[in-house]
Amino acid sequence: MSSDPTAVDPAPEGDSPFRSERTVRDEAPQFVLPLVVRIEKAAPPARTDALETAARAVLTILSDERSLGEGESAGEWAQAMRDWQDARIRKVLRRARGAEWRRAEALPGITVTGKSAEVRVFPPVPLDGWPKELARLQVSGTDLEDPEPPVDADPTAPVLWLNPDLDMSAGKTMAQTGHGAQLAWWELSEAERTAWRDAGFPLAVRTAEPSHWRELAVSAIPLVRDAGFTEIAPGLTVAVEGVDRVRSLAR
Repeated sequence: MSSDPTAVDPAPEGDSPFRSERTVRDEAPQFVLPLVVRIEKAAPPARTDALETAARAVLTILSDERSLGEGESAGEWAQAMRDWQDARIRKVLRRARGAEWRRAEALPGITVTGKSAEVRVFPPVPLDGWPKELARLQVSGTDLEDPEPPVDADPTAPVLWLNPDLDMSAGKTMAQTGHGAQLAWWELSEAERTAWRDAGFPLAVRTAEPSHWRELAVSAIPLVRDAGFTEIAPGLTVAVEGVDRVRSLAR
């Protein structure tokens, strides 16, 4: 699913890639971060595991040495990552199985594996410049279920809380959790990012209770606001609670 968030709190001022007002970011060339989830007919992943794996996939490419550096020390994906983050932050989630998945795995990227889910993330591409192996993949058909209710979230790790009032496909939600993970990443120092990466990017994705969501939506924590281009009306989708918990890892 394609997703283009347009606002984030806190940070109401400045040239944010998540604001709805037209800014210089809209004048820059627009890129998208492709993600592909493996969904085999006989063994689809559990929904919550897929959501968490997608979030970790975004963090993994953000922290990969190929995405970092400048000048002569820049990694091979660094320029594309900068161009993508200088414009609107877009992520598109597609699904693959069988030969489709094998063709996707042959392209430059990173496969992140959860308990049951596999998500491959690729360096950003222009909006109209998708590799043919990815462009032919389906966006629809990402409906997933949890075989059992998720256990309580780990209180020592960040939690990406989903808006309980929304009915989003797993693909749409995976894009949203990717946005939430990226907001958490931006909140951290380099040392904290390294500690989070070395710990395997512990995090949880859960749906908030309505009363809890109302509190989260007015709190001073990072919030993802979707532009409403697909599936849902514009509004808040994810609240990122507990970014400060990563800081204890650095110590």
